[in-house]
Amino acid sequence: MGNLFAPLKKFASNKHTVTVIGVLLGVVVIFLGYQWRVNQAISPVNIYFAKRTIPQGDTITADDIGVTQISSTILKNMKNVVQNQDQIEGMMVSFDSKIPLNSYFFQESLIAPEEMPDSLFSNIPDGYTIYALDINNMTSYGNSIFPNDSIDLYLHTTDSDNEGKVIFGKFIKSIQVLAVKDSSGRNVFRDRDNVGTPSVLLFSVPEDLFLLLTKAKYVGMDIVAVPRNASYSLNREETVVESEYLKNFILAKTVQIPDENIE
Repeated sequence: MGNLFAPLKKFASNKHTVTVIGVLLGVVVIFLGYQWRVNQAISPVNIYFAKRTIPQGDTITADDIGVTQISSTILKNMKNVVQNQDQIEGMMVSFDSKIPLNSYFFQESLIAPEEMPDSLFSNIPDGYTIYALDINNMTSYGNSIFPNDSIDLYLHTTDSDNEGKVIFGKFIKSIQVLAVKDSSGRNVFRDRDNVGTPSVLLFSVPEDLFLLLTKAKYVGMDIVAVPRNASYSLNREETVVESEYLKNFILAKTVQIPDENIE
């Protein structure tokens, strides 16, 4: 029996044989390690994408979220991408972002609803407040009035003391549009590819002007927005009451509270 193993012992004790076996084992280890690394690199992982273009301020629902697979190597080079659907659904698109169709979700584009600011109100100067003017497609000249435009406000009413004659004239000169909102309070121009329907123009005005405009509304007078050209906005002038006649006409129809500060 010993003679049977003698050739094997002789083969194993040969230095060249040991070297060859060592090299082969090394090659096998390197190959297996390489295969493991390759498999790890190309193994697919789930990633979520937007099934529609989601504009700023919109809440992301389950219907907005699709799932696909990409290589883990590609994902490793994508910073701040969100991989958990629970961290996407219910979040809002931040006020300075827009998530395009088929785009992945990134942390910097998402914000919790309770953290969503309305920068319009945070930037109002002291002593100013928001005045809202109801509009529609027709009275906004086919949705042609934009935020930051300088426009004029005209007043339309009838004079019951003067045979019901029509009164129409420029009331407020050079007032800046703060925002154009739809009926849900969203920015009409938040998505350039899908412009909303205008419902209200917002202005930031001093208290005395807010009272004057609001009184005009409550006594049934119409405030009409009238846009101007680009130069009018570029060379913006001070916002002023253009007509003392119209101002006094409004005040004559209302009771002035003694401590109101109207100049």
